[in-house]
Amino acid sequence: MSYARSLVFALMVVAVAGLTPDADAQTPPNPYKVVDGFIKLPAGRTWGAVGAVDVDRNGTVWVFERCGGTRCDESKLDPIMAFDRSGNLIRSFGAGMFVFPHGLGLDRDGNVYVTDAEGKNGKGHIVVKFSPEGKVLMTLGKPGIAGPGTDVFNRPTDVVVAANGDIFVSDGHGGDSNARVVKFSKDGKFIKSWGKRGSAPGDFDEPHDIFLGGSQNRIYVADRRNQRIQVFDQDGKFIAAWKQFGEPSSVFVGKDDTIYVGSGFPAPAAKRGEIRGIVVGNALDGSLKAFIPDPANPDSLTRGTTSSGIAADDAGSIYSADVAAHNLRKYVKVK
Repeated sequence: MSYARSLVFALMVVAVAGLTPDADAQTPPNPYKVVDGFIKLPAGRTWGAVGAVDVDRNGTVWVFERCGGTRCDESKLDPIMAFDRSGNLIRSFGAGMFVFPHGLGLDRDGNVYVTDAEGKNGKGHIVVKFSPEGKVLMTLGKPGIAGPGTDVFNRPTDVVVAANGDIFVSDGHGGDSNARVVKFSKDGKFIKSWGKRGSAPGDFDEPHDIFLGGSQNRIYVADRRNQRIQVFDQDGKFIAAWKQFGEPSSVFVGKDDTIYVGSGFPAPAAKRGEIRGIVVGNALDGSLKAFIPDPANPDSLTRGTTSSGIAADDAGSIYSADVAAHNLRKYVKVK
Protein backbone atom coordinates (compact mmCIF):
# COMPACT_ATOMS: atom_id res chain seq x y z
CA MET A 1 0.00 0.00 0.00
CA SER A 2 1.38 3.46 -0.88
CA TYR A 3 2.17 6.00 1.80
CA ALA A 4 -0.71 8.27 0.73
CA ARG A 5 -3.20 5.40 0.78
CA SER A 6 -1.86 4.27 4.16
CA LEU A 7 -2.44 7.76 5.52
CA VAL A 8 -6.04 7.84 4.32
CA PHE A 9 -6.59 4.36 5.75
CA ALA A 10 -5.12 5.38 9.12
CA LEU A 11 -7.39 8.39 9.43
CA MET A 12 -10.38 6.35 8.26
CA VAL A 13 -9.71 3.85 11.06
CA VAL A 14 -9.81 6.66 13.58
CA ALA A 15 -12.92 8.17 12.05
CA VAL A 16 -14.79 4.86 11.92
CA ALA A 17 -14.05 4.43 15.62
CA GLY A 18 -15.88 7.71 16.16
CA LEU A 19 -12.77 9.57 17.20
CA THR A 20 -12.69 12.42 14.71
CA PRO A 21 -15.27 15.13 14.03
CA ASP A 22 -14.87 14.54 10.28
CA ALA A 23 -17.68 12.12 9.41
CA ASP A 24 -16.59 11.48 5.82
CA ALA A 25 -13.07 10.53 6.94
CA GLN A 26 -11.33 12.80 4.45
CA THR A 27 -7.64 13.35 5.02
CA PRO A 28 -7.09 16.86 6.43
CA PRO A 29 -5.06 19.09 4.11
CA ASN A 30 -1.34 19.69 4.46
CA PRO A 31 -0.63 23.38 3.85
CA TYR A 32 2.94 23.16 5.20
CA LYS A 33 6.38 22.55 3.73
CA VAL A 34 9.72 21.68 5.30
CA VAL A 35 12.43 24.34 5.45
CA ASP A 36 15.54 22.38 4.53
CA GLY A 37 18.82 23.19 6.26
CA PHE A 38 17.33 25.67 8.71
CA ILE A 39 19.63 24.82 11.64
CA LYS A 40 23.40 25.21 11.27
CA LEU A 41 25.11 22.89 13.74
CA PRO A 42 28.72 23.61 14.80
CA ALA A 43 31.43 21.99 12.71
CA GLY A 44 31.83 18.33 13.56
CA ARG A 45 28.54 18.04 15.41
CA THR A 46 25.59 16.02 14.16
CA TRP A 47 22.09 15.65 15.57
CA GLY A 48 21.40 12.96 18.07
CA ALA A 49 17.89 12.21 19.30
CA VAL A 50 16.21 15.60 19.69
CA GLY A 51 13.97 15.41 22.75
CA ALA A 52 12.44 18.87 22.95
CA VAL A 53 12.17 22.30 21.34
CA ASP A 54 10.67 25.66 22.29
CA VAL A 55 10.76 29.23 20.97
CA ASP A 56 11.15 32.33 23.17
CA ARG A 57 9.73 35.82 22.74
CA ASN A 58 12.71 36.90 20.64
CA GLY A 59 12.32 34.01 18.22
CA THR A 60 15.27 32.11 19.67
CA VAL A 61 14.87 28.36 19.13
CA TRP A 62 15.86 26.33 22.19
CA VAL A 63 16.67 22.63 21.76
CA PHE A 64 17.30 19.81 24.27
CA GLU A 65 19.25 17.12 22.44
CA ARG A 66 20.86 13.82 23.44
CA CYS A 67 24.49 14.70 22.84
CA GLY A 68 24.77 13.45 19.27
CA GLY A 69 23.40 10.02 20.19
CA THR A 70 20.57 8.54 22.23
CA ARG A 71 21.66 9.64 25.74
CA CYS A 72 24.16 11.93 27.47
CA ASP A 73 25.54 10.10 30.52
CA GLU A 74 28.89 9.39 28.85
CA SER A 75 29.16 12.53 26.73
CA LYS A 76 30.94 15.86 27.17
CA LEU A 77 28.73 17.67 24.66
CA ASP A 78 26.26 20.42 25.60
CA PRO A 79 22.68 19.09 25.23
CA ILE A 80 21.01 22.52 25.52
CA MET A 81 21.44 24.71 22.44
CA ALA A 82 19.98 28.08 21.41
CA PHE A 83 19.70 29.16 17.76
CA ASP A 84 18.75 32.56 16.34
CA ARG A 85 15.99 33.17 13.79
CA SER A 86 18.37 32.25 10.97
CA GLY A 87 19.34 28.95 12.58
CA ASN A 88 22.78 30.03 13.81
CA LEU A 89 24.00 28.72 17.16
CA ILE A 90 24.00 31.42 19.84
CA ARG A 91 25.09 29.41 22.87
CA SER A 92 25.04 25.96 24.41
CA PHE A 93 25.44 24.53 27.92
CA GLY A 94 24.63 21.62 30.24
CA ALA A 95 27.50 19.24 29.45
CA GLY A 96 27.93 16.39 31.93
CA MET A 97 24.72 17.14 33.81
CA PHE A 98 22.14 14.81 32.26
CA VAL A 99 21.41 11.18 31.50
CA PHE A 100 18.40 11.24 29.16
CA PRO A 101 17.38 14.75 28.03
CA HIS A 102 13.64 14.88 27.44
CA GLY A 103 11.51 17.98 28.06
CA LEU A 104 12.14 21.74 27.81
CA GLY A 105 10.08 24.79 28.75
CA LEU A 106 10.63 28.55 28.99
CA ASP A 107 9.27 31.21 31.34
CA ARG A 108 8.49 34.84 30.55
CA ASP A 109 11.95 35.95 31.65
CA GLY A 110 13.64 33.61 29.19
CA ASN A 111 14.77 31.11 31.81
CA VAL A 112 15.12 27.54 30.55
CA TYR A 113 13.64 24.51 32.36
CA VAL A 114 14.56 20.96 31.36
CA THR A 115 13.71 17.43 32.52
CA ASP A 116 16.00 14.41 32.75
CA ALA A 117 13.86 11.31 32.19
CA GLU A 118 16.24 8.60 33.43
CA GLY A 119 18.64 8.11 36.33
CA LYS A 120 22.20 6.77 36.50
CA ASN A 121 25.26 7.27 38.70
CA GLY A 122 23.71 9.98 40.86
CA LYS A 123 22.20 11.91 37.96
CA GLY A 124 18.73 12.17 36.45
CA HIS A 125 15.07 12.18 37.54
CA ILE A 126 15.23 15.95 37.96
CA VAL A 127 14.01 19.29 36.62
CA VAL A 128 16.65 22.03 36.29
CA LYS A 129 16.04 25.75 35.83
CA PHE A 130 18.76 27.70 34.00
CA SER A 131 19.19 31.37 33.25
CA PRO A 132 19.29 32.15 29.53
CA GLU A 133 23.08 32.23 29.85
CA GLY A 134 23.24 28.74 31.38
CA LYS A 135 23.55 29.42 35.12
CA VAL A 136 21.74 26.86 37.29
CA LEU A 137 19.04 28.71 39.25
CA MET A 138 17.06 25.83 40.78
CA THR A 139 16.81 22.05 40.81
CA LEU A 140 13.63 20.10 41.55
CA GLY A 141 13.86 16.47 42.56
CA LYS A 142 16.82 14.53 43.94
CA PRO A 143 19.51 13.65 41.38
CA GLY A 144 19.59 9.94 40.67
CA ILE A 145 16.70 9.13 43.03
CA ALA A 146 13.31 8.04 41.67
CA GLY A 147 10.10 7.96 43.67
CA PRO A 148 6.45 9.01 43.99
CA GLY A 149 6.86 11.63 46.74
CA THR A 150 6.46 15.38 46.75
CA ASP A 151 10.21 16.06 46.42
CA VAL A 152 11.16 13.40 43.87
CA PHE A 153 10.22 12.35 40.33
CA ASN A 154 10.31 9.11 38.42
CA ARG A 155 11.27 9.79 34.80
CA PRO A 156 9.82 13.32 34.41
CA THR A 157 9.01 14.04 30.78
CA ASP A 158 8.30 17.76 30.42
CA VAL A 159 7.82 21.07 32.23
CA VAL A 160 5.82 24.26 31.66
CA VAL A 161 5.68 27.54 33.58
CA ALA A 162 2.63 29.74 34.19
CA ALA A 163 2.61 33.54 33.96
CA ASN A 164 2.78 33.76 37.78
CA GLY A 165 5.77 31.41 37.88
CA ASP A 166 3.96 28.22 38.93
CA ILE A 167 5.72 25.15 37.54
CA PHE A 168 3.95 22.08 36.14
CA VAL A 169 5.83 18.83 35.52
CA SER A 170 4.52 15.78 33.65
CA ASP A 171 6.04 12.93 35.62
CA GLY A 172 6.25 9.43 34.17
CA HIS A 173 7.72 7.86 31.05
CA GLY A 174 5.91 4.53 31.12
CA GLY A 175 6.97 1.24 32.67
CA ASP A 176 7.10 1.41 36.46
CA SER A 177 7.48 5.21 36.53
CA ASN A 178 4.95 7.71 37.86
CA ALA A 179 1.82 8.80 36.00
CA ARG A 180 0.91 12.26 37.24
CA VAL A 181 1.25 16.03 36.91
CA VAL A 182 3.05 17.83 39.74
CA LYS A 183 2.56 21.55 40.47
CA PHE A 184 5.12 23.74 42.28
CA SER A 185 5.31 27.41 43.19
CA LYS A 186 7.86 29.60 41.41
CA ASP A 187 10.34 29.00 44.22
CA GLY A 188 9.99 25.23 43.93
CA LYS A 189 7.61 24.49 46.80
CA PHE A 190 5.25 21.58 46.22
CA ILE A 191 1.63 22.67 45.75
CA LYS A 192 -0.22 19.59 44.56
CA SER A 193 -0.22 16.65 42.16
CA TRP A 194 -2.96 14.91 40.24
CA GLY A 195 -3.37 11.73 38.25
CA LYS A 196 -2.52 8.05 38.65
CA ARG A 197 -1.92 5.17 36.30
CA GLY A 198 -5.17 4.26 34.54
CA SER A 199 -7.51 5.20 31.72
CA ALA A 200 -10.32 7.06 33.50
CA PRO A 201 -10.64 10.83 33.04
CA GLY A 202 -7.70 12.44 34.80
CA ASP A 203 -5.66 9.21 34.87
CA PHE A 204 -2.51 8.82 32.77
CA ASP A 205 -0.56 6.15 30.99
CA GLU A 206 2.71 7.85 30.05
CA PRO A 207 2.09 11.61 30.25
CA HIS A 208 4.72 12.31 27.62
CA ASP A 209 4.38 16.06 27.15
CA ILE A 210 2.64 19.00 28.80
CA PHE A 211 1.75 22.52 27.69
CA LEU A 212 0.10 25.52 29.31
CA GLY A 213 -1.35 28.17 27.05
CA GLY A 214 -3.99 29.36 24.66
CA SER A 215 -6.57 32.06 25.35
CA GLN A 216 -8.00 30.04 28.26
CA ASN A 217 -4.61 29.22 29.88
CA ARG A 218 -5.39 25.53 30.10
CA ILE A 219 -3.10 22.59 30.74
CA TYR A 220 -2.79 20.14 27.83
CA VAL A 221 -1.20 16.73 28.44
CA ALA A 222 -0.15 14.25 25.75
CA ASP A 223 -1.41 11.09 27.48
CA ARG A 224 0.41 8.88 25.03
CA ARG A 225 -0.50 5.27 25.85
CA ASN A 226 -4.14 6.24 26.49
CA GLN A 227 -4.12 7.75 22.99
CA ARG A 228 -5.61 11.08 23.97
CA ILE A 229 -4.93 14.72 24.75
CA GLN A 230 -6.26 15.57 28.22
CA VAL A 231 -7.24 19.13 29.09
CA PHE A 232 -7.25 20.57 32.64
CA ASP A 233 -7.41 23.90 34.40
CA GLN A 234 -4.38 24.98 36.41
CA ASP A 235 -5.79 23.41 39.57
CA GLY A 236 -5.98 20.01 37.88
CA LYS A 237 -9.72 20.03 37.24
CA PHE A 238 -10.49 17.72 34.31
CA ILE A 239 -12.07 19.47 31.32
CA ALA A 240 -11.85 17.14 28.31
CA ALA A 241 -10.17 14.11 26.75
CA TRP A 242 -9.64 14.17 22.97
CA LYS A 243 -9.01 10.96 21.05
CA GLN A 244 -9.08 12.51 17.59
CA PHE A 245 -5.39 13.44 17.76
CA GLY A 246 -4.20 9.82 17.68
CA GLU A 247 -1.43 8.60 20.00
CA PRO A 248 0.24 11.88 20.98
CA SER A 249 3.86 12.35 21.93
CA SER A 250 3.88 16.16 22.00
CA VAL A 251 1.49 19.09 22.29
CA PHE A 252 1.75 22.86 21.86
CA VAL A 253 -0.92 25.57 21.74
CA GLY A 254 -0.36 28.94 20.08
CA LYS A 255 -1.69 32.32 21.12
CA ASP A 256 -4.38 31.99 18.45
CA ASP A 257 -5.59 28.69 20.03
CA THR A 258 -4.11 26.55 17.28
CA ILE A 259 -3.06 23.21 18.76
CA TYR A 260 -0.15 21.22 17.32
CA VAL A 261 0.22 17.54 18.20
CA GLY A 262 3.01 15.18 17.20
CA SER A 263 1.22 11.86 16.91
CA GLY A 264 0.67 8.51 15.25
CA PHE A 265 -2.36 6.69 13.84
CA PRO A 266 -2.78 2.93 13.40
CA ALA A 267 -2.20 1.76 9.83
CA PRO A 268 -1.51 -1.99 9.64
CA ALA A 269 -0.29 -1.80 6.04
CA ALA A 270 2.33 0.85 6.84
CA LYS A 271 5.95 -0.08 7.45
CA ARG A 272 5.75 0.29 11.23
CA GLY A 273 2.03 -0.33 11.57
CA GLU A 274 1.25 3.34 11.95
CA ILE A 275 1.30 6.68 10.15
CA ARG A 276 3.11 9.44 11.98
CA GLY A 277 3.01 13.19 11.62
CA ILE A 278 1.76 16.47 13.08
CA VAL A 279 -1.94 17.11 13.61
CA VAL A 280 -3.04 20.75 13.60
CA GLY A 281 -6.36 21.71 15.16
CA ASN A 282 -8.36 24.06 17.36
CA ALA A 283 -7.54 24.01 21.07
CA LEU A 284 -10.96 25.36 22.05
CA ASP A 285 -13.08 22.56 20.63
CA GLY A 286 -10.62 19.89 19.48
CA SER A 287 -11.54 20.14 15.80
CA LEU A 288 -8.92 19.20 13.19
CA LYS A 289 -7.47 21.55 10.56
CA ALA A 290 -4.45 19.90 8.97
CA PHE A 291 -2.20 16.85 8.98
CA ILE A 292 1.52 17.05 8.12
CA PRO A 293 2.79 13.58 7.16
CA ASP A 294 6.16 12.71 8.62
CA PRO A 295 8.74 13.33 5.85
CA ALA A 296 10.66 10.26 7.07
CA ASN A 297 7.67 7.96 6.93
CA PRO A 298 7.44 6.34 3.48
CA ASP A 299 7.00 2.57 3.37
CA SER A 300 10.67 2.10 2.52
CA LEU A 301 11.79 3.60 5.83
CA THR A 302 13.24 1.09 8.28
CA ARG A 303 13.27 3.47 11.24
CA GLY A 304 10.31 5.75 11.82
CA THR A 305 10.24 9.00 13.70
CA THR A 306 7.85 11.06 15.71
CA SER A 307 7.66 14.62 16.97
CA SER A 308 8.74 13.99 20.56
CA GLY A 309 8.67 17.73 21.19
CA ILE A 310 6.88 20.46 19.28
CA ALA A 311 6.59 24.25 19.26
CA ALA A 312 5.39 27.08 17.05
CA ASP A 313 6.44 30.71 16.80
CA ASP A 314 4.15 33.72 16.55
CA ALA A 315 4.24 33.51 12.74
CA GLY A 316 2.85 29.97 12.84
CA SER A 317 6.06 28.22 11.83
CA ILE A 318 6.29 24.77 13.44
CA TYR A 319 9.41 23.24 15.01
CA SER A 320 9.48 19.47 15.41
CA ALA A 321 11.95 17.59 17.64
CA ASP A 322 12.18 14.34 15.70
CA VAL A 323 13.69 12.01 18.24
CA ALA A 324 14.06 8.78 16.26
CA ALA A 325 15.14 10.45 13.02
CA HIS A 326 17.78 12.52 14.86
CA ASN A 327 16.64 15.80 13.38
CA LEU A 328 15.02 19.15 14.10
CA ARG A 329 12.60 20.21 11.40
CA LYS A 330 10.97 23.56 10.70
CA TYR A 331 7.68 23.77 8.78
CA VAL A 332 6.13 26.90 7.29
CA LYS A 333 2.76 27.44 5.64
CA VAL A 334 2.69 27.44 1.87
CA LYS A 335 1.34 30.77 0.67
